[in-house]
Amino acid sequence: MDPNSPRHISATGAASTGDAYQIPKPEPHWRLVRLRRAAWLLDRSIPLGGGYRIGLDPLIGLIPGAGDWIGALLSLYFIYEAARLGLPMKILARMGANVAIESFLGVVPVIGDLFDFVWQANMRNLRLVEQHYRPALAPRSLRKVWLAVTVFSVLLLALIGAAIYRLVRFLFSWFYALREFDRRSAQIKKHSG
Repeated sequence: MDPNSPRHISATGAASTGDAYQIPKPEPHWRLVRLRRAAWLLDRSIPLGGGYRIGLDPLIGLIPGAGDWIGALLSLYFIYEAARLGLPMKILARMGANVAIESFLGVVPVIGDLFDFVWQANMRNLRLVEQHYRPALAPRSLRKVWLAVTVFSVLLLALIGAAIYRLVRFLFSWFYALREFDRRSAQIKKHSG
């Protein structure tokens, strides 16, 4: 069985040590199982060879403009589920930072896409959830979580949109400056030659 498959990642039960008196591990919360599957699909589902794996998230990020927004929305799902599981706000903020870093750097053509392949914010956020989730944590109500995640989502998507807008403006001004330089160089050659 592939150790990176979602079936293996979400497997539960006693360790296979042969000890008949071993206490089985508690079954994980269904939200945690769902997060494991989503993280695997978005960040680790496609083997590249040499032990490297990517998922659908960096491939979606290749779609100019909209890909970064779609990737951010998919990654925000992890923050939503972690908040519903009752994780502390400090951990939710770290998860939000992971998504923001991936989203903002993902806007940069080519370099941002390569960064997306390596950073894997969803797997990072899954690790944070697994490290800090305790069954004794009181789950948060949908009403409390929905408002906070919606506000964060709108802010993040607006900032990504602003970053895309600034990048496009910069690229257009850069290309315009190059075209103007070529035009003036041609004029100088024409007058000097």
